[in-house]
Amino acid sequence: MLDVALSAERIWADDADWEALAVCAVAAAVNATPHGALATADAVVEISIRLTDDAEVQTLNRDYRHKDKPTNVLSFPMIAPDLLDSVANTDANDGAGPGAGGEVLLGDIVLAHETCAREADDKGIALPAHVTHLIVHGTLHLLGYDHQGQAEAEVMEQIERDVLASLGIADPYLDDHNED
Repeated sequence: MLDVALSAERIWADDADWEALAVCAVAAAVNATPHGALATADAVVEISIRLTDDAEVQTLNRDYRHKDKPTNVLSFPMIAPDLLDSVANTDANDGAGPGAGGEVLLGDIVLAHETCAREADDKGIALPAHVTHLIVHGTLHLLGYDHQGQAEAEVMEQIERDVLASLGIADPYLDDHNED
């Protein structure tokens, strides 16, 4: 079972139901991957999402990625991708371990308000739509997806497109690819 734990700083406007948005985005992302069984696992599979400001994200980005600047979203996976199946599969644990009804933290996702708001404004989209995309993106990172090479990026972006389309959100990469 998925459990999304959300914390938000005051800078995040009260005009969106960030918790409902986060739960929906995480569930859709997980279910769009081969790890969809995590959504119905006996284990409580927790994803922590923190909505904060640029200053906090800049500190995290500097300390963990050695990039001293804010970014829109950071993901901190807690489980190696090759171990994800054992979390959802109770048989793999012979009735013991997280898959048998325990709790496991899949990872943390942290978003920077000012950067997210600026990007949404630049793209001419609503902040909640952009945040949904970033939570989907961050969730995929927690599930082992990456975009370091072109092939990896194409796979990850296609999953994002499919998930966002299912949520009624336009392709966030459409303009990026048309600029070439």
